[in-house]
This record gives sequence, structure tokens and C-alpha cells, in this order.
Amino acid sequence: MNKKLVSVVIPVFNAEKFVGKTISSVLAQTYSELEVLIVDDGSPDRSIEICRQFDDPRIKIIQQANRGLAGARNTGIRQATGDYIALVDADDLWTEDKIEKHVGHLETNPHVGISFSYSRLIDEDDNPTGLKQIPTKVKNITPDYILRRNPIGNGSSPVFKSKVFQDIEFTDNLHGKEETFYFDESFKRAEDVECWLRIAVETDWACEGIPELLTLYRINSGGLSANALAQYEYLERIIDKYSKAYPDVLGDSVSLARAYFQRYIARRAVSMRDASLALKMLHKSIASDIRILFEEPRKTLVTMGAVYFLCLTPTKLYTQIEQAAMNFAKGF
Repeated sequence: MNKKLVSVVIPVFNAEKFVGKTISSVLAQTYSELEVLIVDDGSPDRSIEICRQFDDPRIKIIQQANRGLAGARNTGIRQATGDYIALVDADDLWTEDKIEKHVGHLETNPHVGISFSYSRLIDEDDNPTGLKQIPTKVKNITPDYILRRNPIGNGSSPVFKSKVFQDIEFTDNLHGKEETFYFDESFKRAEDVECWLRIAVETDWACEGIPELLTLYRINSGGLSANALAQYEYLERIIDKYSKAYPDVLGDSVSLARAYFQRYIARRAVSMRDASLALKMLHKSIASDIRILFEEPRKTLVTMGAVYFLCLTPTKLYTQIEQAAMNFAKGF
């Protein structure tokens, strides 16, 4: 029996340091029935030159003027011919069995439209940071849970049945001609969450996870404070959009979702050693919805401890203690 084709969409912009490793991890998949759609989103660096060095007939390079991540993904999805569509950002990596396991999951579960995995966080040199993205549940995922927790975690984690995108497509004229869209290009940040939420409220497709670390999600250091705040602003837009459009679906989860977003930014600020931002967002989180203390007490208390410790400790000493704690945790 012929294997079904998987279309892998890789948006590329200023990724020359990492894109070669990303492509290599895709081509090394144990599931080989792939088409690899590399979307050059007007990248000004050597990224596409590096992409062209790969001699593999499964690769197709598509070039366009810069439209941003959502726009590059839309272009790739429009040209995808596979039964399944996988997304991977140009600085992330996959384990070699990722696609094989997701295809198996989707094949054996007709009701599932999105299959995602756990993610291990890596640094700029491919080293594990000791952190992981592991949601509290991988089944029975509801729209309000997606809004609060984003169980998929990042855009390099999910694999979709292509029918899912057909079911949420809309048309518009944003770039001088009528086109089909899947990701909302008005969201320059948090476009992932907006898309996952739209699938959840507009279709009957289920979203389920594979409880394995199949995605290596890279954390970059450049400009994180500004990016974190920009992401928070777009997350607020998502809350506003969906709380108005689907009040019966989201119910009283909106304030709790806001609290989770704010706690997430506080945790990101801690990783950036931005004590002022971390403290501000922590206090906003608790003020938004006190339930965050009871629904996830351990994570909230750990965040509080990290924030207050960062505020009271010299940065160099904090970094040393944090690294020692991570090394200790890796031993278990």
C-alpha cells in the first residue's frame, strides 16, 4: 500500500545559522514520503543559498516578498499537495521518528485533525536547556483549554490532516489579488494560538497529543523582551476577538486565560533576566484571576519564587544558582 504524502512547510527569514540543521532533520525522517516546501519570505541573508545546497528532489523552494510567518505558512499550505501538512520553523528540529509517529496517530484516529507532541527546549547551540513543553492533558482538548494553555506549545509541533485547513480557509485581498488564507496575517505574533482556536470553534476536528518529546524547540536570546510584550499584546487581541464571537464557548475562562498569558510572560521575563517586567506581569496575572493559584499551584508558586528571587539576587549569582538547579534536575 502506498504511503500518504506529507507536505512539510518551512518558512524562512533570516535563519542562516539554523536552517541547514532544520532541513537536515526533516530529510532524515524515517517516514520518507515527503514534499518539503521551503518558503523564502524575502530573506535578506544567506538562508536560501544554504537551502539550495541540499540536493533532494523532495525539496521545492518558493520565493515571495516578505509577509511574515503567517503569510509564509499560508503560501506553503496553498501549494501543498499532501494528505497531511506539517509545519516547522526554520530554527527548530525534529526527532527522526516524528512524522512516522504523527502519521500513525492520524491514520488510526479518524476524528483527530491535529496531532501534536511534547517539545524539548534547546539553546542556540542545540543543547537542551532542561526545560520542556508538556501540557497537562493530550486528549479532550476544548476551545477554552486552548485559549488558557495552548497545549500544542509551538508551531513546529503539530501535524494536520490537510482537510483541517480546507475547513477553516477564508478569502481576502491583502496583497493585490484574491487569495485563500488559513493563518490570519493580521496577527504578527500568537498567530499559532489564533489558528488552533479557530479550528476548535469552527470545526469538529479533535486535537490530540502524542506524549513523547518529538520536537526540539529553539529559544533565541535576541530581542526577547520586546518580542514577549508584542506577543502578549496579540494574545490580548485573541481574547478580545473570541470572547466576543463565542461567549458561550469560552464562558468564564477568559480572565483565567489572561492570567495564564501574563504568567507566561513573567516566566519568559525571568529567563531574560528582566526583573521589572517579570514582577509586573506576575502581579497582573494574580490580579486577573486568583484561580491561577489553585488550578496550577505548583507552577504558579515556582514562578513567584523565581520572580522574587530574581528581584533580590544579583544577575550573575541568579544564573549560577539556576544552572546548578537545572543540572541537579537532569540527574533525575
